[in-house]
Amino acid sequence: MSGTGPRENIFPTRMALTNTKLRLKGAQTGHSLLAKKRDALTTRFRAILRKVDEAKRKMGRVMQLASFSLAEVTYATGDISYLVQEQAKSASFKVKAKQENVSGVVLPAFEVDRVPGTDFNLTGLGRGGQQVLRAKEVYAKAVETLVELASLQTAFMILDEVIRATNRRVNAIEHVVIPRLDNTIKYILSELDEMDREEFFRLKKVQGKKKRDTEAAEAQRKLLEQSEDVTSFIPEIEGGGGDLLSSKDEDIIF
Repeated sequence: MSGTGPRENIFPTRMALTNTKLRLKGAQTGHSLLAKKRDALTTRFRAILRKVDEAKRKMGRVMQLASFSLAEVTYATGDISYLVQEQAKSASFKVKAKQENVSGVVLPAFEVDRVPGTDFNLTGLGRGGQQVLRAKEVYAKAVETLVELASLQTAFMILDEVIRATNRRVNAIEHVVIPRLDNTIKYILSELDEMDREEFFRLKKVQGKKKRDTEAAEAQRKLLEQSEDVTSFIPEIEGGGGDLLSSKDEDIIF
């Protein structure tokens, strides 16, 4: 019997069949949409993965240059941390956050906003000014690269979690929901076919019984008609003959 796999406990009716077909169509549509969403997210995920790899490599090179620049500044001017702390009144770098929608998934994106007029122009005025300016630019580049890497890494983690959840939903619909609904539809169709065969057999039996009853009634009617004809013929014979013993002939003497 078809539809013997995992299925829903449902009474096999035509209304249930219609509802199950609608649910199956909705599940197939949802599976198609989720599959497209998964493909779009996977494409974006791979692109971000490549950017993360490039940003990490760039971050390593920039931090290496920044360390060498700081060593040059320290060698040329000595410790200038106290001068920087004295002149630092406000942040020279600000991070702005925005959102980006990718197939219904909101990804945060961070941008660096460099505030002008807060550079330490007087630092290194006595000596080592060139090394200080170089170190300042290198560290500014390092901060921008760090913010870019943080934005990519955050989007990477969010996309990874969303893709896993989407894959679980796609697999659940493909391997659980749709087969269950298919088996339910097959079960309902088989039960309805069985009901139709039983109804056809019952109608055939009913028609046969009616035919036999009609034939029996027709035969009984014919018998009644024949019996009526016979009874109508007997009185005519009795009226015409009479009783010969009861009547006497006057001419004959016994």
